Amino acid sequence: MKALHFGAGNIGRGFIGKLLADAGIELTFADVSPALLDALNSRKGYDVHVVGEQATIEPVSNVNAVNSAGQEAINLIAEVDLVTTAVGPTVLEKIAPNVAKGLVLRHQQGNEKPLNIIACENMVRGTSQFKQHVFNALPEEEKAWVEAHIGFVDSAVDRIVPPAAAGTTDPLEVTVETFSEWIVDKTQFKGDLPQIAGMELTDNLMAFVERKLFTLNTGHAITAYLGQQAGHATIRDAILDEKVRLVVRGAMEESGEVLIRRYGFDPEKHFAYIEKILTRFENPYLHDDVERVGRQPLRKLSAGDRLIKPLLGTQEYRLPNDNLVRGIAAAMHYRSEQDPQAKELVELLDKVGPKAALAQISGLPEDGEVVAKAVALYESMH
Repeated sequence: MKALHFGAGNIGRGFIGKLLADAGIELTFADVSPALLDALNSRKGYDVHVVGEQATIEPVSNVNAVNSAGQEAINLIAEVDLVTTAVGPTVLEKIAPNVAKGLVLRHQQGNEKPLNIIACENMVRGTSQFKQHVFNALPEEEKAWVEAHIGFVDSAVDRIVPPAAAGTTDPLEVTVETFSEWIVDKTQFKGDLPQIAGMELTDNLMAFVERKLFTLNTGHAITAYLGQQAGHATIRDAILDEKVRLVVRGAMEESGEVLIRRYGFDPEKHFAYIEKILTRFENPYLHDDVERVGRQPLRKLSAGDRLIKPLLGTQEYRLPNDNLVRGIAAAMHYRSEQDPQAKELVELLDKVGPKAALAQISGLPEDGEVVAKAVALYESMH
């Protein structure tokens, strides 16, 4: 089996690429970074540092790399069995035209073998969104063939992969936590279902997508935003602060009640999952900055994302949401010189004021109770 993976960054190498290579799949990375491409092609492998109670070094071998913007990537799409991505939600649209060219070439070459494409991004139904970008780039007469032969498979991914430690000069060095979860929608595959260790198949993906979004992502973001407010530098420092931890756990319990109502999750198991996530945030071997985890506040405060979506669920089922609202207020305070969205947030707050800004970003009614509560908390945090 052959696979092409877009994105040779930390998540690509430390998580999805590693699982594919470990499964004995012939793997090529596609990326635009010359340093990564050169290192992968000269060494054909790299080490993954898995950190937790037992730290291990797990080698990945037999890999190579091509430029994702070049002809080689297009040629590979015409012949591989699987395409995966870990490029970040904003980059999917940029790689779509080349993927579309590869699919056209596949058709021209008469390759009728099913090809499945899985976007492994931190977003809800990311592959379905990627499919739209690809179809926008496809010639009209190719769409029916692609629909018939190419599977666009949604997935939920979960693994904390912090940036490499300061001072490391190896572009391929990557550190990951022990825990990982890759859940894919088995109803969307074309052809036989692949058997890849570490890939879980489900016919109820949204339950898992929302479980991760409402728990790990919600908790991580609120830890970052409250942590920054309290002057902590890392996620570990923030979650060990009892005041922060209380709100984070409270928010995950509020969002958890939504999941229990919506998907019939077992309450005891779900609350155990929350505790597991709190211990993941505490991992002393993961040096994860609150500023990194908090970045892109406009996306994180949008209607379908980790703060507002669970909040809307609490409204739907008439459940309490005080901790989620506190997290939203803290997100409005997020500041970073490195993050364009953080700057945009500040400009919007200055221009229209907190009430209109929050309503505009989140889609919540400006005159509603939640916006009023969040703004009151936001103002009290100054």
